[in-house]
Amino acid sequence: MRTSEFCLHPAGDTPTSCHLFDAIQSLCIPVIVSDNIELPFEGTIDYTEFSVFIAVSEALQPNWLVNHLKSYTDLQKSKFRQNMARVQSVLEYDNGYPGGVGPIPLDGAVNHIWRKVHQRLPMIKEAIVREKRKPPNVSVPRRCQCT
Repeated sequence: MRTSEFCLHPAGDTPTSCHLFDAIQSLCIPVIVSDNIELPFEGTIDYTEFSVFIAVSEALQPNWLVNHLKSYTDLQKSKFRQNMARVQSVLEYDNGYPGGVGPIPLDGAVNHIWRKVHQRLPMIKEAIVREKRKPPNVSVPRRCQCT
């Protein structure tokens, strides 16, 4: 990956897959082939600053993807890598200490996850209160406030 300019992240790649994280850590420009994808920390990270987004229909056309990627200039690719380098720490779960013992980076993934939990907590509390106060034998559809 370190010697590749572009790293393919196809539609259907599982959310637990590390391909995207590995690409970013390797400064390999992610090529995200999907019509609708949810990416980690989208409220914090603007993936358009360092990734190429491709519609599935375009990627399936013969030679289209290769020709499209060849159209990026060295300057554009360099800018993508600079922007990627700025967000690498956001996607790091390790604190860099042997055995993981030590402080976690303020801008690392763990703190971003805790911030998200903190943001969602009021909605979760409201849902619990609503559930407790509903009349007996009344079915109220649950609303997911996860995303």
